[in-house]
Amino acid sequence: MKAALALALLGLSLAAAQTRWQPQLADRYNYQLGELFVVPTHFIPGVKVYALDGWDTPASTVSWLVSQGAYPVCYFSAGSFENWRPDASQFLASDKGAAMDGWPGEWWLDVRSSNVRKIMQQRIAMCKSKGFVAVDPDNVDGYTNANGVGLTAADQLSYNTFLANEAHAQGMAIGLKNDLNQLTQLTPYFDFFVNEQCNQYSECGMYAPSKAAGKPVWNIEYTSTNFNKGCTQQTTMGMRTTLK
Repeated sequence: MKAALALALLGLSLAAAQTRWQPQLADRYNYQLGELFVVPTHFIPGVKVYALDGWDTPASTVSWLVSQGAYPVCYFSAGSFENWRPDASQFLASDKGAAMDGWPGEWWLDVRSSNVRKIMQQRIAMCKSKGFVAVDPDNVDGYTNANGVGLTAADQLSYNTFLANEAHAQGMAIGLKNDLNQLTQLTPYFDFFVNEQCNQYSECGMYAPSKAAGKPVWNIEYTSTNFNKGCTQQTTMGMRTTLK
């Protein structure tokens, strides 16, 4: 009986993996968070992946992108409390840690909280209900910052694994944003990777586990000098870089 159950669960897991979006190394992407995506104005021929704010982007925009053969990715913060989000009232006072330096209205979250995890399950469900094919949870490296709640690397690893498993359970792909120190442990759980400024900080080589797994890495740089370094990284690491 146990063997039969295990085989059945394995079959369900494989079926879910086959039906959710599988990002490819050759996929070109665009990251647009600071400005609402307008169709068709912001559509770029040849770009397949669009990372957009999950709250601000209407389902009609997501549907339009899918109709164009694109893959819309739902951005939300999984590691911080943002006081302007529609579900802000659902967080408990004990869920909030230190204020995030340079980001008014935003605080680190205690990702060990069962309430925080429940809210993130709901956010992933919100993304799915709008038609997004993947999620891009941000701020998933709180343990490397002055978070105010004493998060450890083990806490972060547990939480990030939880996010990946939850996204997959809901039939969605998921990307890992930064958290370079845990790439080796987390690469098997995530479908793609998003980095900010790995050329600037000489960290692109840390994505060797992702390259070995054949999973795409999309990097964002904010100066032309660092963007131009992306040509080398695309050749050696299979990494695509965009300038913002």
